Amino acid sequence: MAFRFEGLDVWQMGKDYAGKVYAATAKFPRHEDYGLRSQMNRAVNSICLNIAEGSAKNSNKAFDYHLGIAVGSIFEVVAASCLAEERGYVTKQEHETLYESGHRLAKSINAFRKTLC
Repeated sequence: MAFRFEGLDVWQMGKDYAGKVYAATAKFPRHEDYGLRSQMNRAVNSICLNIAEGSAKNSNKAFDYHLGIAVGSIFEVVAASCLAEERGYVTKQEHETLYESGHRLAKSINAFRKTLC
């Protein structure tokens, strides 16, 4: 693997999570193209992109900063999933899947952050 991030389990988990979010948002109504759908997709992309960017930094402190942003993006996706369920865009089961997957990913990233200290 040419890039450090490619070997990180948290990056792989982030990619899987992005697939779940994109599958869920694909069913949103058209009027959400530039609203909640776009916001959720941008937030879920931010997770992987911040892990990748952080892995290129020359210090663990800088990497940790980007991992913190990635965790914040997970929270954003989970919160948006709550809104999507309330609006009837996703089912309760789809929301629970995004919630649980997001929770596991956030825990994994935070555990990884502790190894950087």
